[in-house]
Formats: sequence, structure tokens, C-alpha cells
Amino acid sequence: MRFSSLIVELIRARPRLVMWLAVLAQAALWLLVPLLIYRSPPGDLASLLAFGREYQVGTDLGPPLAFWLADAAFRLAGNHMFGVYVLSQLCFVVTFAALYELGRTIVGGPHAVLAVLLTVTATAFGAPNLQFGPAVLACPLWVLVLFHTWRIIGQGDHRSWFALSIEAGLLLLTTSAAGWLLLLVVGFALAAARGRRAFGSFDPWFAALVVAVLVLPYAVWLLRAGTLSWPAWPDVSDPRELARRWGWMIGGLLLALLGMAFLIALNSRVVHRKLLRGRDSAPGVRRLPVDPLARRFVYFFALAPAIVGSVIAVLFRSDDIAGGVGIALLMSGLAVVVATGDLIYLRRQQVLRAVWAVAIGAPGAALLVMALILPWITGTQMPTSLPGRAVAQFFGDSFQRRINRPLPAVVGDPQLAALIGLGPSRPHLLLATASERGPWLTPEKFNEVGGVVVWRASDTAGTPPSDIASRFPGLVPEVPQSFDWLVNGRTAPLRIGWAIVRPKAP
Repeated sequence: MRFSSLIVELIRARPRLVMWLAVLAQAALWLLVPLLIYRSPPGDLASLLAFGREYQVGTDLGPPLAFWLADAAFRLAGNHMFGVYVLSQLCFVVTFAALYELGRTIVGGPHAVLAVLLTVTATAFGAPNLQFGPAVLACPLWVLVLFHTWRIIGQGDHRSWFALSIEAGLLLLTTSAAGWLLLLVVGFALAAARGRRAFGSFDPWFAALVVAVLVLPYAVWLLRAGTLSWPAWPDVSDPRELARRWGWMIGGLLLALLGMAFLIALNSRVVHRKLLRGRDSAPGVRRLPVDPLARRFVYFFALAPAIVGSVIAVLFRSDDIAGGVGIALLMSGLAVVVATGDLIYLRRQQVLRAVWAVAIGAPGAALLVMALILPWITGTQMPTSLPGRAVAQFFGDSFQRRINRPLPAVVGDPQLAALIGLGPSRPHLLLATASERGPWLTPEKFNEVGGVVVWRASDTAGTPPSDIASRFPGLVPEVPQSFDWLVNGRTAPLRIGWAIVRPKAP
């Protein structure tokens, strides 16, 4: 008699429950990580909030939707980063819930949850789960676009056109990669007979009208800013260098798929027989045959975003894949499940569960170890160990005591200034070296309203760097302030030089 574990029976009978348990477990893990070890936002999240605080229709960083949502979440959480972390995990949960629904329409519920479980291992390593931004927000919008596209092309559901138009418009307001991603959707639809029939009706015209209404304010900003133009032709004079960089980028994507590859190898018949040295008696999960068009749909959108995004990044000398790693890896698990066959055996289930749990928890554990151990071993600090909240509180309070009004603006070291911009008064950030990027505050306006100038002090006197001294002549530095890291280890405390620019009298 063949034995089936509780997990296998749940996958067969309650696949949606298994999906929610797995996705919510990883979301809870990535909410716990910042609470334990993050004292400042990861990556460029503080700068993103500084831009979002101004609610500009557009900036040189791209479309505005992610910036607006980040600032709204920050304010709703009482000016605490926890709100942004929750928003990031909500995007993660919606992404995989929509991916499950897409998979369920193609391969059925049990195989769809297997695709989700595989994809989670890839995005755990490859995608920035806590660094909310356009790449994170684009993931749920992109998978919703794919879901409703398949409902229209594969199932003839004309009611999905309205949802698709809303999602496409929001995607265009989220990431600069939305244009070529949507071109992939249109290209696939026009290449299939069912897609041409669906796009031959009046529904696409109404959808295009909805999209145009959504993106009209941003399009007007692009026209007025003079940035709506064809990009310069990339330099392809050194094809060997381009090929080398493209190889490294694809290698990074393959490295993110290592956990998935390990699970597939452990579940393979060859490895199973060599480990057990016996007959194959593992339980299986069966599905109905997959529609040939659905098979092509899954393969195309598993490969095309990764290939096109990496080529665009290489040609335009970007270090990050166009569209983000999350979008490039999003359909990988479903592609593996479609390619595996109509019957998937689950062999050595205890080993598979252990490997899956390690693949999910390893990135968080690695961050914890790096934050606590690196300061003692190498004397270096993770950027998230910088005491951001204490820094913002000190300089906000100091200005309030001296001038008797909330801190209105901050300028200086980009990282420190962005962190102070998260303080209670939410001061404006002046981009001193490129003030045209932040039209909300100019150097003349800063000198009028006053604020704080900060820099990393290299001596106990707090002498300002030459570039700051030249931009602010007559600056009188205060006594430098020291702050402890999360774990000081062999690293000296953070010393910040600062000065107050008093507002001009009316």
C-alpha cells in the first residue's frame, strides 16, 4: 500500500491552503528580519521616501506610483519603516496569490501550488524582499497582467479587458520597463490565432483608452520635462565586453535558481533510486493535459523577460536587469512544472521539506549573521546597521531647540541626509550636487528657510569637507555627534559633523 503524507494530501485536496501557508510564512519571516537587525532602511529606500514625500508627478527616477505608495505606508505607520516593510510583503503575497491563480487556470490547483513553492525559493535569493521600490511593486502588477491576458487569450473571457487595462496603466506608472513588458504581451497575442481574434475586437481600444487616461498626467510631465525621446544608441564597439557582462547577468539569475535546481535534482528518479536503491513508490500529483498554447505562453514569459531585460541592461550599462530580478524569475517555477509532465512524483518528502525550508530561511539567516558577526571579524558594517532613527531624532530635536521650529530641510552626505529626512518633521531633502533632480527645494530656498548640513566627520573638530564648505561659505560647524552601530565590534562609532543654517528673517 502506497503511503501519502499529510502535506501531499493537502496539496491534492487543499492546494490553496498550502499556498497561503507557504506565502504567509515567508512574508512573516521577512517582516521579522528588519525588526531584529535593521536600524536603517536597506538600499535606496530612504531616498525613495524622500522623493515620495514630495508627491511629484514624475522625477528622473521614473514613474511615481511606487514613491507615493511608500510615503503613504510610512505615514500610516506613524512615520515608521514598518509600514513600508508591510507594503513590500503585501506586494509579495499578492504576487504569489495571483501566480497561483494563473497556474490553476493552466495546470490545475495541485500543480499550481508546486509552482508557487518552487518560485518562492528563487525569489527568496534573487529578489529584494524588503527594499520596496518600482521593481517590487511591478511584480504583482506584472503577474496580474499575465493572468488576465491568459484569461482573454486562452479562455475567451472578455470581461478581463477592464482589469487588464487598469493593471497595464498602473504598471506604466510604476516602472520604466513597463513599455517593453507590455510589448511582449502584445507580441505573443498577435503571434497566436486565438490572440489575434481576441485583439481583433473593440475591447482593446477601450482598454487602450483606460490606459491613456491613467498615464496622461505622467505623459504630460514627460513632455514638459523634455525627457520623452528615443534613447541614445548604445555603444556596441566592444562586443566581447558586452558578452562578458551579459554572461555575468545571466549567471546571477541562474544562481538565484540554485535552490529550485537542488529541489528538482533531489526529486529526480535517478537520484531517488541511487539513494533508496529500491523501487519508485512515491506518491504522485496528477493534472489534466496542458493546452499547447498555454505551454507556449508559460515558456515565453518565463524566458523573454529575463533575456530581453538582461540585454537591455547590458546595452545601456546598467548593473540591474531591466524590470527587476523578480519579474525575470516570476514564471520559472510554473515553467518547470509545465515541463515536468502530467504526473509529478514527490520523492523523499522529508528531505524536500527540509531543503525547501533552508532555501526560504537561508537569506534571512545570512543577513542576521552578517549584521552580528561581520563587525567583529572584518570591522565592516552593513548599511542597515547605521542608527538611522537615532540620527534623525537627534538632528530634528537639535534644530527645534535652537530655532524653535521644526526642521524644514537637510543637505549634505546623501545617505545621512536621506535618513534625517525620515525624522518626525519629515524635512525636505536638498540634493546639493544635482539640485535640478529635486525642484521642490533649491539652494537659495534652503538658505532662506534654514536647515541642517551633515557630513561624516574625519576629525574631532568636525571640519566640513571642501565641497560642503565651498557651497555654504561661512558655515560654523558644531561639535561632532557620535552614534553607536547595531554592533560596534571593531568599528569606531559613527561620527557625524553638522552645522545649522539659520533661516533668514522675514
